[in-house]
Amino acid sequence: MISRIDLRGAALPEGQALRSLLPRADFDVAAALEKVRPICEDVHHRGDAALIEYGKKFDGVELESVRVPAEALDKALADLEPAVRAALEESIRRARIVHREQRRDSHTTQVVPGGRVTEKWVPVDRVGLYAPGGRSVYPSSVIMNAVPAQEAGVPSISLASPAQAEFGGLPHPTILAACALLGVDEVYAAGGATAVAMYAYGTESCAPANMVTGPGNIWVAAAKRYFTGRIGIDAEAGPTEIAVLADATADPAHVASDLISQAEHDPLAAAVLVTDSAELADAVERELEPQVAATKHVEDRIVPALKGRQSAIVLVDSLDDGLKVVDAYGAEHLEIQTADAPAVADRVRNAGAIFVGPWAPVSLGDYAAGSNHVLPTGGCACHSSGLSVQSFLRGIHIVDYTKDALAEVASTVVTLADAEDLPAHGAAVKARFGWKVPQSK
Repeated sequence: MISRIDLRGAALPEGQALRSLLPRADFDVAAALEKVRPICEDVHHRGDAALIEYGKKFDGVELESVRVPAEALDKALADLEPAVRAALEESIRRARIVHREQRRDSHTTQVVPGGRVTEKWVPVDRVGLYAPGGRSVYPSSVIMNAVPAQEAGVPSISLASPAQAEFGGLPHPTILAACALLGVDEVYAAGGATAVAMYAYGTESCAPANMVTGPGNIWVAAAKRYFTGRIGIDAEAGPTEIAVLADATADPAHVASDLISQAEHDPLAAAVLVTDSAELADAVERELEPQVAATKHVEDRIVPALKGRQSAIVLVDSLDDGLKVVDAYGAEHLEIQTADAPAVADRVRNAGAIFVGPWAPVSLGDYAAGSNHVLPTGGCACHSSGLSVQSFLRGIHIVDYTKDALAEVASTVVTLADAEDLPAHGAAVKARFGWKVPQSK
């Protein structure tokens, strides 16, 4: 059901050579970009009419308006099953606890007497959040996007999610209920590249946004790439990933269940076990068969995901080699199921989020750990972070110097300007002192 990659018996290669040996899903955003380009430009030129037309073409719904009426949000919350409402409220509460602590305060540094630099943190003016609505419904993604934006102090927050024929052309009612719980009252029935284009250009119904965040399919990723530079984005999210670094102390039933938990997202989802124990590898394979057979989404998602080239059991000689492998892989979600798991987790450099020990499965982070589940995929954890309050803040430097403080450093500025053959830069300083540069003390 899942392939093996045996890296034992020789020194591991470094860098890209090691990464090339590891499993990864095919996810060609560049190819998808050419297909979303005309769609995005159609939304640019025709606005809401294009959104309505694509809603019919892609989602099979006849929309009169893409804006979700307030009464639909209220009804969705009123009709929400009490247990689901309580679970969403607890998820929101925990997310707020974690994300509220992330907000940075402005800070002033006195560089010299009379010269200071302040770094002020300012939220973006408007964000468009995206909640997927394809194979599954993700009210948890509403929480993971909205809470950090709200805690950052973003004044205008909107959300888009695909129209659902089953629900009269509205997004899934649980998505709408989550929006109502969070106080996000500007919601649109728009999906995929059309939603990103709506926020990038604006339409008659929807004002343009400064930034778009949230997970989605390859069409969402391609549209984000298309608009990078015009709007800010969180990431070009690819298929979800789990990597488990485990030794002989790990429970194979736990490991197998965690691999399956991510495989049920999508046929391209990646499930990777890295271990120095062949016995554990064998035991996990034995566990996969009955656990897969006992769950849902077997043939359409889980089996293709586990059998795909993006999933594997990777055998290594030692835990040190295992750490090299998981750092090269840079998983979206990384579980550490080893002896002294906290110490091992502390040595990891590349991961979107790390789950430590047997009682911190990835599904906890998906819903209720308080952490954020919008995380870098495709190895991007080697240079990028997950969504946080910082994602929605901009640091602005405020430079405040007196005449004496500028005079003290004037010759330095002029010297460097001349060294770069930019004499007008130096002249801007000289002009303030009657064109005679004060000598630094």
